[in-house]
Amino acid sequence: MSSSTPDRFARTAARVAARQDARAAELAEHVRSFVFPRGDERALDVGTGAGALALALAPLLRSVVGVDRVPELLALARERAAALGNVDFVEADATALPFDDASFDLAGTLRTLHHVRRPELVVAELARVTRRGGRLLVVDQLAPADPLDALAVDRFERARDPGHARLLPEIDLRQLFEANRCALLREQRDVERRSLDAYLELAGCEGAAREQALTLAPQGPEAYTAVLGWYLVEVR
Repeated sequence: MSSSTPDRFARTAARVAARQDARAAELAEHVRSFVFPRGDERALDVGTGAGALALALAPLLRSVVGVDRVPELLALARERAAALGNVDFVEADATALPFDDASFDLAGTLRTLHHVRRPELVVAELARVTRRGGRLLVVDQLAPADPLDALAVDRFERARDPGHARLLPEIDLRQLFEANRCALLREQRDVERRSLDAYLELAGCEGAAREQALTLAPQGPEAYTAVLGWYLVEVR
């Protein structure tokens, strides 16, 4: 994660949280139907932000810990978890988690990997802190298969948000899972059509930066279609 990313998220924390609130019920149902939790698991949400994944998991599990580097987002997450008795939030680095090996039954990250310069470290840490037979949930936007298309999308995303590092193609994610002794259990693709105006506003992209991002929009100045990959893997 670049040094500018926490600052950007701090500035846009309220917008991020409001968008999260509007989609909370939809995310909770999606997570429930994709993960099929038993109910007795201890879970970790890495890159929790304002707590989206942690709050979706909390009613389904024994306990959840959310981790993020941005205090402003963690404060919003704690507000939203106030009525729940099984969620804690910790300020920490996703690439060096402050937990012992095999501490969790389930570990997940939602829309985080593309903000990290070395996403392989995040996946390695998720696998390290999850027990054998436990599961990882990884959700992130996927890079297009064509390298030139992927380059164009990354240029646009960095113009929109300087904290964007790189979208991973599906093959890279599969290789990261294999490198960390994780076997794929389930996968899914979601296609999101995003209004460019709302998408730029969410990132606090204004002025000259907004104009540059619009010129780089890979599908024109009105909307942007992104593919989100959902992966559930087992740690072996």
